[in-house]
Amino acid sequence: MGDSGKPLFEELGLLETEYERVVSLMGRTPTDPELVMFSLMWSEHCSYKHSKPLLKGFPTTGTRVVMGPGENAGAVDVGDGLAIVFKVESHNHPSAVEPFEGAATGVGGIVRDIIAVGAKPIALLDSLRFGPLTSQRSRFLFRRAVNGIGHYGNCIGIPNVGGEVQFDDRYEDACLVNAMCVGIVPQERILSCAAKGIGNRLVLIGNRTGRDGIGGASVLASAEMGDDDADKRPSVQVGDPFTERKLIDLCLAMSEAGLLVALQDLGAAGLTSAASEMASRGGVGLAIDLDRVPLREEGLAPGEVLVSESQERMLAIVEPGTLAAVVEMAARYELDATDIGEVTDTGELEALWRGEEVVRIPSLYLTDDVPFADVPQNPAPPPTPVDLADVAEPDDLAAAWLSIMGDPNVASKRWIFEQYDQLVGAGTIRRPGGDAGVVRIPGTDRAIAVTLDCAEWHCELDPRAGGQASVCEAARNVACTGALPIAATDCLNFANPEKGHTGWRLVQSIAGMAEALTAIDAPIVSGNVSLYNESPRGPIFPTPVVGIVGLLEDASKSVGSAFHRHGDQILLIGYGEPRIDASRYLGRCEGLPPAPDLGREAALITLLVSAADKGLLASAHDVSEGGFAVALAESCINGGVGADVTIPKGRRADEAMFGEGSARIIASCRPDDVAAVQGLAGRGITVQIIGEVAGDDVMITIAGSTTQVAVADLARVWEGSIPQALEA
Repeated sequence: MGDSGKPLFEELGLLETEYERVVSLMGRTPTDPELVMFSLMWSEHCSYKHSKPLLKGFPTTGTRVVMGPGENAGAVDVGDGLAIVFKVESHNHPSAVEPFEGAATGVGGIVRDIIAVGAKPIALLDSLRFGPLTSQRSRFLFRRAVNGIGHYGNCIGIPNVGGEVQFDDRYEDACLVNAMCVGIVPQERILSCAAKGIGNRLVLIGNRTGRDGIGGASVLASAEMGDDDADKRPSVQVGDPFTERKLIDLCLAMSEAGLLVALQDLGAAGLTSAASEMASRGGVGLAIDLDRVPLREEGLAPGEVLVSESQERMLAIVEPGTLAAVVEMAARYELDATDIGEVTDTGELEALWRGEEVVRIPSLYLTDDVPFADVPQNPAPPPTPVDLADVAEPDDLAAAWLSIMGDPNVASKRWIFEQYDQLVGAGTIRRPGGDAGVVRIPGTDRAIAVTLDCAEWHCELDPRAGGQASVCEAARNVACTGALPIAATDCLNFANPEKGHTGWRLVQSIAGMAEALTAIDAPIVSGNVSLYNESPRGPIFPTPVVGIVGLLEDASKSVGSAFHRHGDQILLIGYGEPRIDASRYLGRCEGLPPAPDLGREAALITLLVSAADKGLLASAHDVSEGGFAVALAESCINGGVGADVTIPKGRRADEAMFGEGSARIIASCRPDDVAAVQGLAGRGITVQIIGEVAGDDVMITIAGSTTQVAVADLARVWEGSIPQALEA
């Protein structure tokens, strides 16, 4: 029995049916440490018991895929024998408890996933969701999370080159903190997590093991936590970025020296997860002597040692003949490297504690024999398109324009990214603030473009089309820089899949994402699922964050979002008509946004990449939140110049200016290059001349009526919104 008088399995979060399954598999009653291991490895966070079968619908193979899902991170071929490695993960629940450490250790964890593949980290991104900045709690969480991301990333010396942030009531008590890391590695040095070589040594590298974070991410991310559940909340992990920096350098040095057979990060569920995944993937066993594990404090029980989530630790497989070299190299970096066990031929995880066996579990029981759960699919009522007659037209379009520029969801995110080092490593070509970050591939003339995006309101109203829209927006942002999207990662942030319409939205969003990824030929190579993101106030919006990596064959041809030269022609490229439905202008998640046309999305990407490669574009910027008027203003603000354009009225002038949902790009080019850009259009893509870069004001003419605002006034509102909100 547990301390509360309830059965221990219940205290640990296992259902009675799951406990009975454990007993049946084991053929005996499990020891307490074994039961702790099962409870965490069979948790939602570690096992994906609701989502794993659904993820099989994603495209995961392609000509550039070097390593797909199942390892610490995915890898794609970018030429010259090099691979780009990347992944995105969540640290949502810990960040809601302690935002600084939760966000900081989220960065640390995703970086270790990259170094576990043998790669050198070269870029970070983050996707954030918080409650409105009118809320004191949300301002606190937001400030502290951004501080944590900046502190950890800056200390370890990896540039933060992009991301996104949204504010909405639905995230007030369930914030989202997703972190993405990108690395580079010679393909011949890519490491697997699969243990192999009977008799090889199991080496724990890095920080000592303590009670901090015991059951942290794995418990918090596997069930709803209400106001009365404070006693169930484990401690949040504590990060040490300076040790992480040494760990990065050590792991890269050991990989270059050929000292590593396999490598794995110790994340959620700690040693239990790392060892069981290494053993099961390699089809071998691992024998661990827990008495050899270096401890930070006295009095830890064997189960605590096995599941501690203390940060900055890696688990390596090394050959006996290289063990001394590994220990000696670690000492040079002032890190511990401790032989704690060996690879066996039993297929079992074994653990000794004070000379006695306390664990003997076939590793597949922990990783492959999870009791998966069916996802209820209860469709939500179909949404009704917004009736324009029910939306009052503004008396003053200029005032409406300034108002939407000041919406924190639309406004400049400079307050965030100026806290991050964007240039460390000297590889950043395009900084945060544009459509995508662009980073040079070291030692080559090529570059990659990376971004994170999600259309959560669209996913709430029409999840299949919303999943498509999330992929397409990310792909367009990458293509605006001139990069060809080549692969993707994802972080599926949803509420409780067994309640309401969440399970149906999860299934439909995945299906839509898969369709769009197939259409643009960008397979998923890694990812993460985070469920139970809700509180007694209600669920979050379905938030399937998509990370896209694109390849630029010539880094010098990357395109930015800013207008440059007076006299350049302004083009509107794309397809579709803007709609007020679920737009920032409407201000509500209502209506039915247009669904993407995947064939035309692929054609638009092809046009943008080809135009950039031919040197035809001076700028390109995706029209997204806030619609055409906001995108035009951003290109003007970023370039410090004005614009004079004329656009069709459509159904109504305010919808033409602020409507969303279509796939449109505002681009600029020299007058002599317009015809060449138009010649690249195909499959329903139009390229219209709508005006020119000129003056110090932004002027939009619709049906003979001109709305005019000074660039300086737009910039003042746009740049000042978030800093002013945080002063409240």
